[in-house]
Amino acid sequence: MATMEKVFADYNARKAIIEASSNPFAQGVAWIAGELVPLHEARIPLMDQGFLHSDLTYDVPSVWDGRFFRLDDHLERLALSCTKIRLHLPLPKDEIKKILLDMVAKSGIRDAFVELIVTRGFKGVRESKPEDIVPNLYMFIMPYIWVMEPEMQLAGNGSAIIARTVRRIPPGSLDPTVKNLQWGDLTRAMFEAQDRGASYPFLTDGDANLTEGSGFNVCIIKDGVVYTPDRGVLKGVTRKSVIDVANKNGIEVRVEVVPVEMVYKADEIFMCTTAGGIMPITSLDGERVVDGKIGPITKKIWDGYWAMHFDPVYTITVDYAVQSKL
Repeated sequence: MATMEKVFADYNARKAIIEASSNPFAQGVAWIAGELVPLHEARIPLMDQGFLHSDLTYDVPSVWDGRFFRLDDHLERLALSCTKIRLHLPLPKDEIKKILLDMVAKSGIRDAFVELIVTRGFKGVRESKPEDIVPNLYMFIMPYIWVMEPEMQLAGNGSAIIARTVRRIPPGSLDPTVKNLQWGDLTRAMFEAQDRGASYPFLTDGDANLTEGSGFNVCIIKDGVVYTPDRGVLKGVTRKSVIDVANKNGIEVRVEVVPVEMVYKADEIFMCTTAGGIMPITSLDGERVVDGKIGPITKKIWDGYWAMHFDPVYTITVDYAVQSKL
């Protein structure tokens, strides 16, 4: 995959530059209560309900080669998640966008992992009226991180298991379309994957249907069609990009119930998330997926996904020459 090799080679060149930078924000910058601090110095208040009860929602946009990717989609999802758990964004979306652009410009980071967290604030639901609750917003930027490292993607040796000891938290208990940090089931599944000699877990709904993994959506390909679960999952922005690329290339996508049996019979499997993009899986439960190599449709979607990061339709360019004050 020449495209994959070039994307990673260019990334590594940019990474070397930021690692050698003397900029105090080059390894990360946080926005806490309106102040910018180096990420390693950032602190959150102990009594914040987000820390005490994981009473929060969050979202994770990214910057690639100096461009925010689908930032508006991420902010829209964050606002919707807030509404679903009876919160609201503490600042208007346009103001948040301006702060994020300024943070990236000040850091000099060209490939960034970006996280925005909205918490219930300092007053819990039990002792407060809804109108008295003031949510908190925390934001930070750091050099891009990978759920699946480039070396594994290049080698094509991503391995996964179908978790047997834990199921995904049911939607009736926790709405999976609200991005959250209640990762008890996902953490258990990651331990199971390690115990079974794999890198990633796929969780089921407890009724023999696929849901998602620990921070990523799952797509399978069978007879030229891409399948991805329609329930028990986050409506991923990266998954949305997968669908866009597939549609552009005339590849059929079905968002529907995906039985585990279908996963075992898949021609190709890949995971997708902001922190890593399109991540091929060539081994499932210790057995090769077909021939154990990255398949042609996965390759096509991989190439199309990263090409989108340079398309002005989906991106906002960071002006690193601008050093505005917040």
